[in-house]
Amino acid sequence: MKTFIRNAWVLTMDEQMTEYHPGYLLIENDKIAEIGPDEGPSLHLKDLLHSADQVIDAEDGILIPGFINTHTHVGMIPFRSLGDDMKDRLRKLLFPLEADISEDLVRASAQYAMAEMLLAGITTFSDMYYFEDAIADEADAMGVRALLGETVIGQETPDGDGHAYYGLKMAPAFIKKWQGHPLIQPMLAPHAPNTNSKESLQAVTKMALEYDVPVMIHVSEMDYEMAEFQDKYGQTPIEYLADINFFDAKIIATHCIHAKNKDFDILHKHGVGVAHCIVANTKAAKGVAPIKDMLTANVPVGLGTDGPSSGNRLDLFTQMRTFAYAKKTYNQDRSIFPAKTIVNLATRGGANVLGLSDKVGQLIIGYQADITLIERKSLNMHPIFDPYSALVYSAEASNVEAVWVAGQQLVAHKQLTRFSEAAISQRLQAQMAPFNAKVAEILRQE
Repeated sequence: MKTFIRNAWVLTMDEQMTEYHPGYLLIENDKIAEIGPDEGPSLHLKDLLHSADQVIDAEDGILIPGFINTHTHVGMIPFRSLGDDMKDRLRKLLFPLEADISEDLVRASAQYAMAEMLLAGITTFSDMYYFEDAIADEADAMGVRALLGETVIGQETPDGDGHAYYGLKMAPAFIKKWQGHPLIQPMLAPHAPNTNSKESLQAVTKMALEYDVPVMIHVSEMDYEMAEFQDKYGQTPIEYLADINFFDAKIIATHCIHAKNKDFDILHKHGVGVAHCIVANTKAAKGVAPIKDMLTANVPVGLGTDGPSSGNRLDLFTQMRTFAYAKKTYNQDRSIFPAKTIVNLATRGGANVLGLSDKVGQLIIGYQADITLIERKSLNMHPIFDPYSALVYSAEASNVEAVWVAGQQLVAHKQLTRFSEAAISQRLQAQMAPFNAKVAEILRQE
């Protein structure tokens, strides 16, 4: 199958930040076969037009690598807008509600979340939650690229038969089932250093090395987490993890809001990537992570939405814009983090963090055809002097015209190609009744 996309403003996000305006891109099966300037009626372009199975006129839209969401919890759509302004919402509201969340609700939520991400141009996401094998089924059906890990936590979980650390128990079978899938990569996902024992964290490292899978963990996120490790060990959580050899595995560290200068050397030394969720972090008043210092220390950084209860919107346009506003204000420097750098974090940077930099995050020949087309016809997209600035400051998810994952077009004309949005929404609503009753019960007790 050959798809020829022409008349596009192509942002390759390669090392040279090459642009073609106008440009073309040829998809052959699941890979990018050609890319270059669309220089009018050349003989080569005529040959491509005649040999293609599908020709798409981008109408001067912006063609970029698919956005990469480095951290989320797709099973948490039912929590969106719930207790947004509540103090200590995690322990007072989220953990109690999650105690008996059902597999059917998680499945419906995951499909809904993936639909929302695809329509926002996200082609890859990394997820930590419960019933992760069911989420993998839904991701497979949706056709998205995903890194998935069952939460490992020292408390009873809804799918764990009353046992703590169920994520460790189910991981071997989960990994064996999905390892080698073209789009789905299993991983291990300990919740956080303060919600796991030393023994469980070391077991995660051992298993990750045995099965050659990555590990995602929330770390240096909470002020009480920082205080606990300082009081117990005289260390930051990152120093503690280094001391127990946790970083021997391939680690994706989420948040790192309170990471210190001494932590950056540890992260760089061990090749740890940071999933930065600026909207969730600032919404919860947790602080602004020192991303400038991390990048100066050559720590890979990508952008994440966090879960729909934490960041509410599952799109990277919101993340990019909030990142720009927060970092410029925090550093009191309008020129810091130019738009081109921020778009890089949302694409190539995310690929580096997730260990996928050899296949996605750039529009170059031989890479997977994970591609997003953003239209320029809407009123908010004119005029454009700088396409990167337009993506960061002007564009919205509603401007996403088309999306491909591994060469398969999953969004066309701003609509899903494989599923009905109405049916996805109806499926979720049908599973919400027991959850809503539980919400009402907990809120009555507050």
